[in-house]
Amino acid sequence: MGGFFGAVSREDCVMDLFFGVDYHSHLGTRRGGMAVYSKEAGFQRAIHNIENSPFRTKFEKDVNEMAGTMGIGCISDNEPQPLIVRSHLGNYAITTVGRINNEEELIRSAFQNGSTHFLEMSGGKVNATELVASLINQKDSIPEGIRFAQERIDGSMSMLLLTKEGIYAARDKMGRTPVILGKKDGARCVSFESFSYLNLGYGLDRELGPGEIVLMDVNNVQVLRKPDKPMKICAFLWIYYGYPTSSYENVNVEAMRCRCGEILAEHDQYEGIDYVAGIPDSGVPHAIGYANRSGIPFARPFIKYTPTWPRSFMPTNQSMRNLVAHMKLIPVDALIRDKSLLFIDDSIVRGTQMGETVDFLYKSGAKEVHIRSACPPIMFGCKYLNFSRSTSEMELITRRVIAELEGEQALNHLDEYCDDKTERYQKMVKKIGEKLDFTTLRYQTLDGMLEAIGLPRDQICTYCWSGEE
Repeated sequence: MGGFFGAVSREDCVMDLFFGVDYHSHLGTRRGGMAVYSKEAGFQRAIHNIENSPFRTKFEKDVNEMAGTMGIGCISDNEPQPLIVRSHLGNYAITTVGRINNEEELIRSAFQNGSTHFLEMSGGKVNATELVASLINQKDSIPEGIRFAQERIDGSMSMLLLTKEGIYAARDKMGRTPVILGKKDGARCVSFESFSYLNLGYGLDRELGPGEIVLMDVNNVQVLRKPDKPMKICAFLWIYYGYPTSSYENVNVEAMRCRCGEILAEHDQYEGIDYVAGIPDSGVPHAIGYANRSGIPFARPFIKYTPTWPRSFMPTNQSMRNLVAHMKLIPVDALIRDKSLLFIDDSIVRGTQMGETVDFLYKSGAKEVHIRSACPPIMFGCKYLNFSRSTSEMELITRRVIAELEGEQALNHLDEYCDDKTERYQKMVKKIGEKLDFTTLRYQTLDGMLEAIGLPRDQICTYCWSGEE
């Protein structure tokens, strides 16, 4: 994933930029960066590795050395950014959030159109933000180039461009990720997360629509391309990615998660349960909603150890992620031993972490462990935002179980396994529960999740559950 923040001000904007970017730290683990512009010093940039230290500690020195009235910054789960680009369109800094599926095709096309090289990152990959810049530079203006890039990219791409004239902000063409404008006296900002500017004195101006492109300076926001009507905003923003205080399309994350838990409880069976609990952090509000509706006491049999593990994302290496997930959670014996527990997690992807967590609960003396997922079974790898990090759909526990049940015919029945009303779906859920040693397993339905979000169904991307774009 990743997140970005930008600010323009009549005075120096560096401190606003610093804190605004820092408030996106839950969205990525690998790189953080800031770029600022002033008439006196031109463009300045700083990028740091944040895998082992938070953004804030890595950039404290830079904040004292940078100066500018305009700036953009990001938290990135992949490539270093922002990049500073020199082209026939002028100098600019650029940062992006999204995914490119047709990278090799675009690189070949760029070579044919005059690009001589791309800088290669470790692992042989090209920096996606550099590739986006190369697409923009093929046109005669920045707005035309942004739209060209969005049309050519198979996937999703929102971006900020810092120029001498102001900040260009563009939301991806289907609105899968948010781009939100804020304002205060003498300054404006643009952000992925709506809460990131509140403590800086900004108030909400508005959200950009799908495909909308604007140019923001300290005085106004000029619309360069009007928004399109079709939208497919990612449902995982509410289920998992989003910070509890954020809202997207006027739907608050924490409120949605509580509603989701309530809906789960309305259609569930829970006799004999001692406590309802959530897997920290995003599972907790789902569990609170479930407890409120069911009347079963909410408890915290696991406490997340935050002094040394303060961030919600973890290393990209899967075995290390599993270890970190285990090390973060400290059990409370008095709330586990001889108890029947119902845990809610935001999702079950590979099943490895959940299986290990449940095994640990049994070893800690739990009598029963019932598991509920706040979203439906994940059936397809994300094509737009890299939610599951899966390199193959066979990493998903649903696909592995379906392969066991169907053999070579597995792909012929995916539509039935996506439908919670079919016999095949019920067999899959039962098999997953048995493999992971859950007392019972139930998933939120697609209808229940969409009801909790509350937006029209055709405005929400549900590809990873339904396979429908």
